[in-house]
Amino acid sequence: MIVKDEFLNRLRQLFGLNLYEVKIWTALLSRGVSTAGELSDIGNVPRSRAYDVLESLEKKGFVTMKLGKPIKYLAVEPSEVIERAKKYMIRHTEEKVKTLGSLRKSDVLDELDLLYKQGIQFVEPTDLSGALRGRQNLYTHLETMIKQAEKSLVLVTTGKGLVRKMEALKPELEKLKKKNVNIRIAASMDKDAVKLAKEIGKIAEVKMLDNLNARFAIVDGKDVMFMVMDDENVHPSYDVGIWVKTPYFGTALQQMFDTVWNDLKPVK
Repeated sequence: MIVKDEFLNRLRQLFGLNLYEVKIWTALLSRGVSTAGELSDIGNVPRSRAYDVLESLEKKGFVTMKLGKPIKYLAVEPSEVIERAKKYMIRHTEEKVKTLGSLRKSDVLDELDLLYKQGIQFVEPTDLSGALRGRQNLYTHLETMIKQAEKSLVLVTTGKGLVRKMEALKPELEKLKKKNVNIRIAASMDKDAVKLAKEIGKIAEVKMLDNLNARFAIVDGKDVMFMVMDDENVHPSYDVGIWVKTPYFGTALQQMFDTVWNDLKPVK
């Protein structure tokens, strides 16, 4: 059996399998029914691992074990595998989420916090910075920054960026509003952005940005993230952001924003 590495890698990504699992699975698909030893030879997987791999595939719903001796395994129809894989991933993810949620009240989190607090003492201020690649990573880090806001939040973005940010960050912004954090948003406006700006007027002050194309965020005048690419001309996977924790630069940037803010027109 010859299966291209590119196809195997694609299956690994789609179904969340490791290399041995995807080799054994495709080997079984090519035979319909087979023993562990035969699949080991066909898929070029060590025999010592074949039974473990098949047991894992059986739990995930990719194969069925036949009764009798020698033990044989039966391939499951691919369309049925997709449905089984979906259910397995959902169940597995829910269990993981539940486990992670329970850590908030455990001694594990206490130990992790203690390690972090001890380690952060040795971090130089200049080390509190980083580069982020991929829009999802940018928004994840931006959400973390926003959660820590105590006094103010400034968001400068594009019209499309405003729509995306509200989809990802609106719940956190609503929490900041309840904490009386001052939220100001400046964005270049298209039709969708104007409509959205009117909707979020209760949780943030939104103004129109006409002559400036920029994307950055400032939290409490000390945490700054700025995106270095034009979101109109970059694929989300290649979007890049720079994060720095610097009260010196953050305060200066916010003061410059304050000057511009007074001249901006509110959304009507």
